[in-house]
Amino acid sequence: MAENKTLPVGCVIMASGLSTRFGSNKLLTPFGPGREPMLRRAFAATDTPLLASRVVVARSPEVETLCREVSVPCLLHALPGQNDTVRLGLEALLAERPDLAGCMFLPGDQPLLRRESVESLLRAFAEHLRTQKETERMIFRLAYRAKDDPTPLVGSPVLFGCGYFPALCTLPEGKGGSVVLKAHPEQVQIVYAQRREELLDADTPEALEELSAIAAQWCVT
Repeated sequence: MAENKTLPVGCVIMASGLSTRFGSNKLLTPFGPGREPMLRRAFAATDTPLLASRVVVARSPEVETLCREVSVPCLLHALPGQNDTVRLGLEALLAERPDLAGCMFLPGDQPLLRRESVESLLRAFAEHLRTQKETERMIFRLAYRAKDDPTPLVGSPVLFGCGYFPALCTLPEGKGGSVVLKAHPEQVQIVYAQRREELLDADTPEALEELSAIAAQWCVT
């Protein structure tokens, strides 16, 4: 992946879920017109030169094999909590790039997330850094707001400035980055996706089928 030399931002692709509601490893389930494993959609969404580095954090050897096939770094672990996934991913990126200005956390089960939306988050972060010089204490979050609806649907991915790295590496047992979001709501900046479906995840086979049908309508391959 090409490297952003002016604003090093990393991305942790969260792929450690147990897929309890799904019944099997949903990230490996064929998706969309191309019938490729769903996790590959996350690879496509993060395949941008605006990211300095990325890593998949997973518990499944099959996911690790998929990552190896497409040359995406993967950290395989057996720890139980979401806090472990966050910490291990961030530490792996910092070991490679200790100068990271921010880190994006992206779930592997949002198959309709577009690269354009990921890049919008990264550009918003970069612009704030250029103009405000306070980005290390900012959080950028993807959302969608329908016309004439004052209440946005907020979701993932979420990009944390480097000032939050210590907190992300010491999250309470079993908790994720939402702990930091709730502690600092005044620092959260919203970036809007063009389509609501980008924020939806595939927690069940029925949800995956619905999202796959939408992907076919969008002619996304």
